[in-house]
Order: sequence, then structure tokens, then C-alpha cells
Amino acid sequence: MILTVTLNTALDITYRVRALRPHASHRVTDVTERPGGKGLNVARVLAALGHEVTVTGFAGGATGRSLQHQLTHTPGVVDALVPVTGSTRRTIAIADTSTGDTTQLNEPGPLIAPTEWSAFQEAYEDLLRASSAVALCGSLPPGVPVGAYAGLVRTARASGVPVLLDTSGEPLRRGVAARPDIVKPNADELAELTGAHEPLQATRDARRRGAHAVVASLGPAGLLAATPEGQWRATPPRTVHGNPTGAGDSVVAGLLSGLVERLPWPERLSRSVALAAATVLAPVAGEFDRQAYEDLLGGVSVTGEATAA
Repeated sequence: MILTVTLNTALDITYRVRALRPHASHRVTDVTERPGGKGLNVARVLAALGHEVTVTGFAGGATGRSLQHQLTHTPGVVDALVPVTGSTRRTIAIADTSTGDTTQLNEPGPLIAPTEWSAFQEAYEDLLRASSAVALCGSLPPGVPVGAYAGLVRTARASGVPVLLDTSGEPLRRGVAARPDIVKPNADELAELTGAHEPLQATRDARRRGAHAVVASLGPAGLLAATPEGQWRATPPRTVHGNPTGAGDSVVAGLLSGLVERLPWPERLSRSVALAAATVLAPVAGEFDRQAYEDLLGGVSVTGEATAA
């Protein structure tokens, strides 16, 4: 079983409009709602790939109840969310169908009490006992310590469970120092972490700060990986246009599935790039276009070399 942690879960709401214009009223052509937050998106993609997945984090209020109700209709995903008094946040994506651009509005999330944080930590330790890998994903809700991910990384490592960290800012900086097996920043997050704006140098610097392997998302240009086994750049066979929301979460799903299946790094990266591109072609985060994924997978270019770290 793969475990995904989303401390700041969300109900993702996507509005589609023909053209988004500031200071104007808009007629919405379509509305979708999905359980969201990075780790829940990762979980849906993993389940679609055939893996058993458990999701944990926090859920509360009417929004949390709606999120959990929808999770019951998600095949292959087990709900182990911890209840809280505050209300789960909503995220609003406004998709402009004329340009393909998306505007994102993210609420901050509920205030987590110290007792609720302690309850989560106990549940997390219990869930690790049956986990083959864990992903720690997304932002921290108010009330959760800024070093939370560092502590969760150490707990996973003490349990012998491989851990992937996908966050940003100070939680990323502290989490990297706890020596996660994989970190997956985008180019901006990597530059903020290391101070280096050349991606290859930045991935190497992030490894020196503690990460066992670093896989950087470069947007439409694919992925750059620095690992103990070597360094690789993976690029998609063509540029795709659509909604990029959730593409990075599909990269995490590709990396985690490849890890538990013990695939070589080039195959993990090919899968991750193809999943990300196929997610851009899907209508909402946490889904991917299956036919596009299968078509793209064989065309991903992975260049680099296997070397000793």
C-alpha cells in the first residue's frame, strides 16, 4: 500500500468560461468538483495505475464531509483522513477555454489545534506499518509547525519506509535536511531552496543539503533528475496544451509507482513525464488521458548517464 499525506486537503472546484476578463461578469459553461490537495491528486493517479492507496491528512466541516463523500466513490483509494473542527478549504480554478490558461484561487485551510496535530501524528505512525512508500505533499494549514514535514520524514525513515517530499518554502528547506529519499520541486521552488538558478547546479545543491534524489519539474520541458545512480533529463515528445493543474502531482505518482515497482530511474522518469503531459490533456487535476499517456510514453527522451554518486 502507498500512503499519501495531504495536510491541507481541499475541495477542488473548476469553473470553465469562454474568456476570462478582469472586472467583468462571466457565464460559467461547466463546473466540476473533486477531492483535492496535492496528495489526493497523487492518490487518484496511483489508483488509476493499479496501486492500492491510502490517503491521510485533515478533513473538517461541510467542505470536508463533501470531500470524504466523494472519496467513497474513488476506486482503489482508502480514506484515512483525521477529523478536525475547522472547515476544509476550497480551491477555485477558472479555466479560460479560449486560451487554455487557468487562474487559481487557493483558500488558506483550517486552523489545526495542537491536539489535532498530535492525533494525526499517531495515525501516521500506525499507517506507516502497512506502507511500501509515502508521499508528503503540499502546503501546511495554519497551526501546523513549519518543521512538520521534517518530523514526518524522520518518522518514515525510522520505520524503513521510502519517503517523497513535494512542498515549497521553509517546509521544504527543513524537510530536505531530514534526508527524504526523493524531493520533487519545480524550478522556482528549487531556486528558492538553493539560490542557484541553473537547474542542474540547483539539483546537485539540493542533494548536498540532504535529499537522496532530486527530481525537478521544468514545466513543458520535462524533468531533471540528480540521483545516487546518475543524472538524467527527460523530455516529452511534443508540447501539449490544456490545463496544467495537477501535472506535478502526476509526476509524483509516476515516481512513487516506479519506486515501489523497482523500475530503473530512466523508466521512472519516462512514466512521470508521460503522465504529466497526459494530465495537462485531462479536464481536472488527479486524472490523466489514458490514450495520450500510452501514446506519449514510448516517445519520452531520457538523456544522461548512470554514475556513482
